[in-house]
Amino acid sequence: MADKNTIARPYAKAAFEAAGTARLGPWAGALRAAASVVTDPRVGSLIGNPRVLPGQLADLVIDVAGGGLDADGRNFIRMLADNRRLDCLPQIAARFEQLKAEAEGTIEVTVTSAVPLSEAQRSELSSALARRLKRTVRLQCATDPQLIGGAVLRAGDLVIDGSLLARLHRIAYELMA
Repeated sequence: MADKNTIARPYAKAAFEAAGTARLGPWAGALRAAASVVTDPRVGSLIGNPRVLPGQLADLVIDVAGGGLDADGRNFIRMLADNRRLDCLPQIAARFEQLKAEAEGTIEVTVTSAVPLSEAQRSELSSALARRLKRTVRLQCATDPQLIGGAVLRAGDLVIDGSLLARLHRIAYELMA
């Protein structure tokens, strides 16, 4: 069976095209809401149940998450239910967010450092990343004392590991080789 991320890609692209540039925000919110509905364990048990019809599942998701769904969004949820792909909604929503960020020229960067970054460090890092990635950067900061020093940056598929822990692992590997 195919991976859920692989299955989600064409659905996310179809949702992105259906949303158009004017409705990206509402669609993103609606997909996040629908994804949270299907990740609820009570709804998750219904998704695999052969006694529950796809139309019933679609109506449930639409009723619970329906605040931001327009007619196209409701049809999209019904199509996912008919194709028995509602369980892929979290991956579809995540991929949609990536497509939306690309269209808006933004990128989410997660910085994990050994100690909390000061506001000046965040600002400097954000502007340096914006120059390198040629996008508007939204910085998310976290701390992990196990890194000992330095930081790990994650932006999409790009990972820059400048942590002291990674350097120590490289030195240990070279000494063992």
